[in-house]
Amino acid sequence: MNDGNAHRNRALQQSCFRSNGNFALLTRRMHDPSEQPPISRDHVLVGFMPLLPPPFINHFASLAGEYDLVLSDVWGVVHNGVAATRTACDALARFRKAGGCVVLITNAPRPGELVARFTLDSLGVPREAYDGIVSSGDVTHALIAARAGMRVFHVGPQRDLGLFEGLDAPLTPLETADYVVCSGLTDDTVETPQDYHRIIEAMRKRALPMICANPDIVVERGDALVYCAGAIAELYAAAGGSVVYAGKPHRPIYEEALHIAETASGKLPRLERMLAIGDSVRTDLKGAVAFGIDCLFVTAGIHAEELGGRENPDAGALAQIFAAAGLFPNAVMRQLVW
Repeated sequence: MNDGNAHRNRALQQSCFRSNGNFALLTRRMHDPSEQPPISRDHVLVGFMPLLPPPFINHFASLAGEYDLVLSDVWGVVHNGVAATRTACDALARFRKAGGCVVLITNAPRPGELVARFTLDSLGVPREAYDGIVSSGDVTHALIAARAGMRVFHVGPQRDLGLFEGLDAPLTPLETADYVVCSGLTDDTVETPQDYHRIIEAMRKRALPMICANPDIVVERGDALVYCAGAIAELYAAAGGSVVYAGKPHRPIYEEALHIAETASGKLPRLERMLAIGDSVRTDLKGAVAFGIDCLFVTAGIHAEELGGRENPDAGALAQIFAAAGLFPNAVMRQLVW
């Protein structure tokens, strides 16, 4: 990673969870596999401190048998924005081959079908790794459809204009808009959310409601982190603006994922037989806990540098992140591996 990316990543990570506190037991277990107990639901009580710290595991196969449905994050687990993560794709394909169902659940601000066709396929994510995909773009599309005929101001890159295709949603300047859809920064390679203060102030003065098409604050792009629509939405909310969030950690995207799973497998498992996999405390872990399902947390994602690197995450820092959020996964892996 070059110095510019390193500096940018440190600044971005300040948007993620800052924390204090530690779990010595978690630290020992991450560095001494002999101290790892069998996987148990007693590790996590939703909304409460765990009875035991979440164990660090090396192989997904060790707990895959407890689940019938996996809701897997995409960016940070299945790929890093540049290339597919082969081990993760293999693990999901093996889970499916054993009879499980996999639905990819992503905060990408484009329809899931387009994400699969133009992103996943091009990065080499095999179709055998998943049964279906739902995106925050799908939820956003439905929210826009419910506002038929209303004028919309779009904040985001040209590539996201597919959100409005086939809908009665006339695009208009901010001065004449009835509401705003934010799908990201216009150029996330150089811009920061602070560059949008003038637009945010203009929206606030007009009291325009905002639909945030991607609640993520940052995502990986190779070795760099880039800002997402959620970073702008947070500034707008802090300024007093009204924001509706379309993706994780909010409930509608999970409900749509279950609909896709039921259609694909012909049945819907009990909540305790569902597992979310993700790399973000703010969206993946928080969303799983709120929805009432288990979570496998992957450290080699957006928190990697904060944890001291992708290869050997610092257990103390990881414990601090969970403690600061008051959220705890059922298990932790460096990277999804069967």
